[in-house]
Amino acid sequence: MKYFVTLPSGREHVVDILEDASGGLKVTVDGNAVHADSLSSATASREAASILVDGRVVELWLEASPPKVGVIADGRRFFAQVESERMRIRAAGKPAGAEEGVVTSPMPGRVVRVLVAEGADVTEGQPIIVVEAMKMENELVATRAGKVAKIHVAAGATVEGGASLIEIE
Repeated sequence: MKYFVTLPSGREHVVDILEDASGGLKVTVDGNAVHADSLSSATASREAASILVDGRVVELWLEASPPKVGVIADGRRFFAQVESERMRIRAAGKPAGAEEGVVTSPMPGRVVRVLVAEGADVTEGQPIIVVEAMKMENELVATRAGKVAKIHVAAGATVEGGASLIEIE
């Protein structure tokens, strides 16, 4: 799974984490392979994890306000913002649509389902359309409360990133 990690300095890193068949981790940071092993995992009763990265132990703990993650590395404690690729995809369609009342496709994909009809009343945050992108189904939500004025696509349609899908007035 791909993650976007923003450090306190504002520098962002792209981290890919895959588990191989033997249970080991394949990790790349900004495209460069690093050796990583999970020493302990977060569980319902333990909101912390330890990982071994290139011979160094890195402690991670979960904060009450995701997507912040606490990190202890090289004796320093700091917070990093960690967003999954799915979080980024879901957030991508919201800002412009929230201002204009238009729900847009966050990236190229295929419309799987339209969950509303023209003229329907919707509430802010209500799921209204499902778009498949990068083998993941992304449920897009109404960016504001209102009435569905226009549906620009149908199930099965291929859409470009930024394409207008549904207008809400």
